[in-house]
Amino acid sequence: MRDALRFPDGFLFGASISAYQTEGGNSNTDWWWWEHIAATPCSEPSGDACDFYHRYREDIAMLAGFGLNCFRFGIEWARIEPAEGEFSRAALAHYRLILDACHEHGITPLVTFDHFTVPRWLHEHGGFAAENFPALFERYCARAAEALGDRIAYACTINEPQGLGSSGWLLGINPPGHTDDREGAQRAVDNLLEGHRRGAAAIRSRAGIPTGITLALPDLQYEDGAQPGSSSLELESRVSDWFFELARQDDFVGVQTYTRFRYGPEGPRSPGHDWSDSTRYLVETDETTQMGYEYYPRAIGGAIRRAQRSCPGVPILVTENGIATSNDEKRIAYIDTALREVLACLAEGIDVRGYLYWSLLDNFEWALGYAPTFGLVAVDRQNFTRHPRPSASWLGTVARARALSGVAESV
Repeated sequence: MRDALRFPDGFLFGASISAYQTEGGNSNTDWWWWEHIAATPCSEPSGDACDFYHRYREDIAMLAGFGLNCFRFGIEWARIEPAEGEFSRAALAHYRLILDACHEHGITPLVTFDHFTVPRWLHEHGGFAAENFPALFERYCARAAEALGDRIAYACTINEPQGLGSSGWLLGINPPGHTDDREGAQRAVDNLLEGHRRGAAAIRSRAGIPTGITLALPDLQYEDGAQPGSSSLELESRVSDWFFELARQDDFVGVQTYTRFRYGPEGPRSPGHDWSDSTRYLVETDETTQMGYEYYPRAIGGAIRRAQRSCPGVPILVTENGIATSNDEKRIAYIDTALREVLACLAEGIDVRGYLYWSLLDNFEWALGYAPTFGLVAVDRQNFTRHPRPSASWLGTVARARALSGVAESV
C-alpha cells in the first residue's frame, strides 16, 4: 500500500445527520409549521422521520460496528427551549445520553447547535431575521454548552448559514417563505453572522470546546468568457466569504459540498443549478444524482482548497459530503473519488482532519421529503428497521485501515 493512499494518525472517519431530519416529532419548530400549511412546497411531512430520538443507541452502535470513529448529530433548539426563556432539563439530559452512547462506543461526537430550524416561538418573532436573534442564540448556546460541553468533542454553531437568508426570504423554499424580500434576507444574514460570533464565544467560554461553522461550498467553475453573475448560488458564495472572515478566528471550519456548478458565456450550464426550483424531484441518470446535481465527486477538493485559501491555518473538517442515489455501487465510487481528493489536499499540506459522509441514514430531505436516498443505511418507512448498505462497510473498512486501496473504484 502506497503512503499516498494513507490517511494520517487521528484522522476522523464518520457520518452526519441532523436533529430535525432524523429525530421525528419536532412539532415545536418553524419547519413543522412550514410542512403543514396549505401552501407548503414540501412533498410530504417529516412525521416520525427515522425515529432517531428513540433509536439513537442502536444507530450509534451500528456506526461504530462499521468501523467509523466520528458522528456528527444535532441538538434541537425547540426541544431545549420550548418557550422563550424556558429551558428543558429533560431535553438536555436526553442529548447527554446520546453523547454518553458515543463515548461508550469510542465515537468522537461533533454536535451542531442549529441545523436550519428555530423554535416556533422565535419563528413568530421573525426567525433568523428577528431583531434579538443573536442574543437569543447566544443564550441558547451558553445553556446547552454548560449542560453538554464536557462530553462534546467539536461544536458547530450553525449549519450552512450562508443560504438561510436567500432560501427563506428570496426564494421562498424555507420558512418563513418570503420571496424577493431583500431587506429580510440581509437582516437574516447579518443576524446569522453575529449569532455565530456570539454563539461560538459562548460555547468556548462555557466549555472550552473547539468550535466552528459549516459552510456549503459547491465548486463553482467559470469557463473562458464566463462572467460571474447574480444567481442564487453565486450570491450565497459571496455570503460565504463573510462567514470565512469570522471563521479565521475559529478552531475549525466545516466544509460541505456535493457537486460542481459550471458557468459559461451564456450563463449556468450545469444540471440542478436553479435552487428556486429545488422542490422539483429530478430522476437520476448516469450523469446526475437523485437531487438533479451533476455527478462530480471531485468537487470536495475544490471546496477544501477554497476554505484553505480563505482561512489559512484554520483546520478543516469535511462535515458533509455524499450522494443521493439508488445505486450503492455509484455511492461507493463517489466516496472513493472524494477521499482521493482529500488525500490530494493532504499531500498539498492542507490541514484536513476528518471526513464525514452525509448521511448515516436515509432521512427527511426537507422539501423533497424522503425521495432522495443519501444514507449509508436505508430506513424502512413503515417500521424504521435499519438496512445497512454495502457502502457502510466499505467506508468502515477504509476507516479501520486509514487507507484506500490502490485501485480506484468505478461505477
